[in-house]
Amino acid sequence: MATYAIGDVQGCHRELMALLAAVSFNEMRDRLWLVGDLVNRGPQSAAVLRSVMALGASVVTVLGNHDLHLLACACVPGIKPRRRDTLDDILDAPDRDAMLAWLRRQPLLHHDATLDYTLVHAGLAPQWDLATAQACAREVEEVLRGDDFVDFLQHMYGDEPAQWQTSLRGHARLRYITNCLTRIRYCGADGSIDLKDKGEPTADSGLIPWFRMPARASRDLRIVFGHWSTLRLAATEWQSLRVYPLDTGAVWGGELTAMRLEDGALFQVKSTTAAPFD
Repeated sequence: MATYAIGDVQGCHRELMALLAAVSFNEMRDRLWLVGDLVNRGPQSAAVLRSVMALGASVVTVLGNHDLHLLACACVPGIKPRRRDTLDDILDAPDRDAMLAWLRRQPLLHHDATLDYTLVHAGLAPQWDLATAQACAREVEEVLRGDDFVDFLQHMYGDEPAQWQTSLRGHARLRYITNCLTRIRYCGADGSIDLKDKGEPTADSGLIPWFRMPARASRDLRIVFGHWSTLRLAATEWQSLRVYPLDTGAVWGGELTAMRLEDGALFQVKSTTAAPFD
């Protein structure tokens, strides 16, 4: 038995199937972890969802910002796909309700104590230890699975609040938690999150990648994540920082990457997709 974690698929169905074939994935024996952003910008989002759903209990996926955006476009009056979104194959599908219902049931964080890995889409607030991160993720998961999910999705968008406070309540609290788990890349020196910069880290930006924050409360965790296609870390940094960034830009013409969690072995397939980068 092997467990394979795969980076952002984003509608790249051909690449996903090719990568599963390259590692000889066997759903009866192996397990699959997906970092989220299954959909959008690539050409075959519906096919990705159907294939992942068909794997049943052999797959764990956390939700990414594009997955949540799909739910908002499908469920919230007035929220429409953006110009470069490629969600119509889901929104117009006869089985759209089944796909949307399945997405709503997926977690935002998954921790496996036996494997000693934690799976999120983007990252964690620097103030959160594992117990806090798990509790915060459950807050959003419960709302997504409940009767008030449309109200949550309607108020999900926005970059504020930027600073974690245990006193946060209501939409502000849920938005902060969602932004950390699905959108974070950088923090300020004061521990606030910055959601505007998408580029590769530079020394003169004044921003700190979330996983390099001093005294980060989750520094003892081994964290698998995606979301940051421009991030490039040396293999030695993966080990020293205990972070494993698997988004290698498949939807932008890069590669789709898998890591076997038991031994850290990496596998890649070259993408044939080249969506416009923004």
